[in-house]
Amino acid sequence: MNIFGIGLPEMILIMLVALLIFGPKKLPEIGRSMGKAIKGFQDASREFESEFKREADLLEKPAPTQAPVQEPVKVTAEVVSTPVVAPSEDSKELTTVTDA
Repeated sequence: MNIFGIGLPEMILIMLVALLIFGPKKLPEIGRSMGKAIKGFQDASREFESEFKREADLLEKPAPTQAPVQEPVKVTAEVVSTPVVAPSEDSKELTTVTDA
């Protein structure tokens, strides 16, 4: 019998030391509380493992198909020629320049 690398003689020695320290009345209470703690740890471990497997299964499944993309809207722009007002070189008057 080998639990956590501890053999039977070592387990007996640990139990005797615990019996001397805590006494015969406290030892069953301590054993019960340790058993509950180990059971809680095992339950949490199982829950973590099942959650991990569930997430791994979700990653392996193909992604759901998406709705088809609509055709892009064609936008056309009209170029409108607007007159540009610029000062004339020889006077202080404004002249109108148009693009050809």
